[in-house]
Amino acid sequence: MIRGGKSFVSAPPAFSNDAKRLLVCTGPTVSIFSTSTGLQISSLEGHTAAVTSVVVVPASSPASKVLCFCWTASLDGTIRYWDFSVPELMKTVEVKMPIYSMVIPSLLVQSDKDKENEPHLFAYVSVENTKVQEKNVKALRGQIKKFNLTKSRMAGGVILRETPQPEFLTISPSGSYFGICNKRTIHIWKVPKSDSERAVAKKISLHHTKSLTVVAFHPTERIVAAGDKSGRILIWRSFGSQTFRTSNKLVNEKLINNEEERPGVRGDDEADSCSTWHWHPSGVNVLSFSADGSYLYSGGREGVLTVWQLETGKKKFLPRIGSPLLYFTDSPDPSLSSISCADNHIHILKMPSMEILKSISGIKLPVSHPEINEGLYSKFAFDCSAGLIALRAENYCVQLYSLLEDREVSEIQVCERNHQPGDEVTMGVTQIALSKDGSTMCTSDVKLPEDGIGSLVCLKFWESDTLNKNFSLSTIVYEPHRDAGISSVAFHPSRRMAVSTSNGGDFKIWVSHDEIQKNRETVKNSGWMCHSVGSYKKKPMTAAAFSADGSVLAVAAETVITLWDPENNVLVAVLGEIQTPITFLSFAGKSDYLVAVSQGSKPQLSVCNMSKLSVSWSYKLQVEDLACALDLSMFAVLVLLKSSTGLGSNETALQGRDGVILLFSVTDPVPVATWSVRKAKGGGLAFIQGNQTSFQNNIFNGKPSQELLVYVDGDHEFVVFDPRSSETQELSLTGQQNLATVEETVGQLGYASLYGELPEFELKSNNELLAPSGPSERPWETIFSGSSHNLPPLTKLCSAFLESLMEKRSTTTTTTAAIVE
Repeated sequence: MIRGGKSFVSAPPAFSNDAKRLLVCTGPTVSIFSTSTGLQISSLEGHTAAVTSVVVVPASSPASKVLCFCWTASLDGTIRYWDFSVPELMKTVEVKMPIYSMVIPSLLVQSDKDKENEPHLFAYVSVENTKVQEKNVKALRGQIKKFNLTKSRMAGGVILRETPQPEFLTISPSGSYFGICNKRTIHIWKVPKSDSERAVAKKISLHHTKSLTVVAFHPTERIVAAGDKSGRILIWRSFGSQTFRTSNKLVNEKLINNEEERPGVRGDDEADSCSTWHWHPSGVNVLSFSADGSYLYSGGREGVLTVWQLETGKKKFLPRIGSPLLYFTDSPDPSLSSISCADNHIHILKMPSMEILKSISGIKLPVSHPEINEGLYSKFAFDCSAGLIALRAENYCVQLYSLLEDREVSEIQVCERNHQPGDEVTMGVTQIALSKDGSTMCTSDVKLPEDGIGSLVCLKFWESDTLNKNFSLSTIVYEPHRDAGISSVAFHPSRRMAVSTSNGGDFKIWVSHDEIQKNRETVKNSGWMCHSVGSYKKKPMTAAAFSADGSVLAVAAETVITLWDPENNVLVAVLGEIQTPITFLSFAGKSDYLVAVSQGSKPQLSVCNMSKLSVSWSYKLQVEDLACALDLSMFAVLVLLKSSTGLGSNETALQGRDGVILLFSVTDPVPVATWSVRKAKGGGLAFIQGNQTSFQNNIFNGKPSQELLVYVDGDHEFVVFDPRSSETQELSLTGQQNLATVEETVGQLGYASLYGELPEFELKSNNELLAPSGPSERPWETIFSGSSHNLPPLTKLCSAFLESLMEKRSTTTTTTAAIVE
């Protein structure tokens, strides 16, 4: 199976020491991207839950710039040490509590001695106390603790701070301070100079009148900045003037307590001054000082990166990023930085001009749509032949995403409008449909009325080239169904024909000019026009589907299924009435069966026999989505589980799974296979072709399935698998065959720089990495290869090395030649 669609912005990323790689938390793995190409080159796999922190071990000197080691923390309760140049797991530390954030101050402290040779390495972690009862609202579930990474144990068992929820830890660039935002207070700790298990970090608190969201430390001076939910930025100078003083000289208490001498400082807070800047209209999510400390970067929901000059307060902007900002990350190279955005994009910036060089694009996250009838929305559309999914995104866009390669293919701006998150949402993309060959896309968008007037519905047809799937607008139809919205759109399987249905009581068949003039010369800029209009007793038309050969068009007239000849627009037959309005219709492959789904208070799944014009069998199931196989008489449904169904008692056994995928043959009401899934609400299903080259590279024994099933959950994470396979074949997108190679030339990394290149491994058919068998002809070239911690002592290596240089020879007698030890 193939898994993908992970969020790239669940935690801040981290740059490698040479700034040529970006380490991104993607669920339980860490994906490593090239900053020059924006493509994934490797990954770190081993955690069993979401990774929340990545800390790259900095280079101790310019000569060791290629040092490629990092620490990662996860909700699985472990901290792991990696050589990400190989990649290889070096060490695992058990914390046994979910870790939400981690900092390692001693790695940042400037020191002439080698950090790796320090006797003890300490991390400060923000963990969740899982022993607290969830029903206790006032319980303090968050804890700040000190952990000894060298001895794999909590340091002294002291809890530095308890909070209602685990908070994000922010560390100063010098490694001297770290802090958290706790409601309206900032807590700041000073790391002891000679850190040990018994050394206690001193703490101060700074207070504000509003809830604080983010904190940042100046790289060289004792200055801290914080942002709040109202968009204000506060800057405290010389914080901790008493608690953190570096000498034994007493501080003048009168001066400290005099508010006139400490402008902006509240109460007894330890700071010389506090100034306030206000430009952001909503909460501040991003705060970061520049490497030299002259500038402060800030950003938030408005999608604008603001650069403040610290001394003067003057500012400049990087506008039109198009999505709320979440994280700003500096790199060891002062000319590179990154911005993480809420739309699952990471932009690589050229500094100080703030030019976007590359973008790492993940799948778009779910969007909130305006107050329109939910039945008018389509969640996803699939290009089954190419393995692509089209989904609605923020800022009125449609994203095309490759399911087999786990990357963005293109993005289409359906409605031209700047990103204004503070404004009320007045527009929405409601329908997306793709033709069978993926060359044509149809969308519908709605402009909501203002004060009861001004509503507008648009139907748009888009054409693309088959190579890069860049769609261009072909035709716009305003108010295609008068003032009624569009409930569904479906394409003909082989012709340039489409049908749109409306709750206004009619459906329309659209054809391309190319289809009309197929016997003549093709029009260069072809458009779409209405071919015919149909209705049935003025009932709302809620769903439509073409048969496999396109000769029959099925249209749901609320609770009745009507069958039409699409070419002549003639009503052929009517199927029996179903209890509740039909929301999905689909023909099961090339069979004579039609599958209908009804949602609402009385949900129902019905399978209808076209030859008998009757319902063969049905179930009362709350179906979230329906998918029919292209060439087989099979279909799958995504069913929501409810406690009212009697499954509530099995909640522990289901382990958070709230849905079930059922695979049926149209002739048999007994499911062929079932799979329990999580996050089924808002999810989708589709069958795609499994003969693409990108998928064949991931198949065992060279036997790819012809049709694969795709499940996309409510968070847009997806899995692609063979529904008929009885084996659990774990297929990974992070294998070498699916990863881009680094285009830039890099030197040897990790222990390869010390011991030479590793021997080549053979990739067997069962996807297992096996070491080369048989004795080497030149053993002295590999005798020193391997991990440094696994090498034998020099006393043994020396004798083995000398032995390898001597030539063995046998005599004609039974006595063998002696070997000089």
